[in-house]
Amino acid sequence: MMNSVVAIEGLRVVRGGRPVLDGLDVAIGPGVTGLLGPSGCGKSTLLRSIVGVQRVAAGAVTVLGEPAGSRPLRERVGYQTQSASMYDDLTVLENLRFFARVLGLPPPAAEEALAAVDLGGHRDGVVGRLSGGQRSRVGLAVALLGAPDLLVLDEPTVGLDPVLRRDLWALFHRIADAGTAVLVSSHVMDEAERCDALLLMRAGRIIAHGTPAEIKESQGAADIESAFLALVEQGDAA
Repeated sequence: MMNSVVAIEGLRVVRGGRPVLDGLDVAIGPGVTGLLGPSGCGKSTLLRSIVGVQRVAAGAVTVLGEPAGSRPLRERVGYQTQSASMYDDLTVLENLRFFARVLGLPPPAAEEALAAVDLGGHRDGVVGRLSGGQRSRVGLAVALLGAPDLLVLDEPTVGLDPVLRRDLWALFHRIADAGTAVLVSSHVMDEAERCDALLLMRAGRIIAHGTPAEIKESQGAADIESAFLALVEQGDAA
């Protein structure tokens, strides 16, 4: 785990008296990593633990060589939640300028984030009037403020049509190619092939970790959904 962007050892999270994650061990490297699994399997809890906003019962989460949530990481980790926080009555640029000031960033940071997500043509558009795909891009731009080394995205493509999802995944790869590690959660299995590496998750456990090709080959499957189902059946049988 020494060269990993994120290293997790023995992570245990308890919510409502029930373990959501119990003894999780995983390392995440550069590029675009997909965290895929059904709703309720613990994906968001894992992402919150990586960002450092989740109370953990045991274990260690190290991000970019620092403990998750520690002060040195505040400007190095970008995080987009499922419901991105934006002001609907402000324009795209006004939102970015506001959040840039909150983060103590210089004025050009807002323009740089705007350019990174290809929203220059909507800079003066009121956020509340944007389409779902455009709003997702605004949320992504907020997370990109300050040029983070790690970008954590919680279901950023949910509810979008196939064309918008394709465009966003292309954007994720451009961001990764520029040097930012990208961790994206999704419950849509057909998005797996768009990732450099995959973490398949079920019931709070990582049941597979590798490239899409490696996971399919390990199960003799033609696609990731079939591989996932095979892994689930093996786990249930065990």
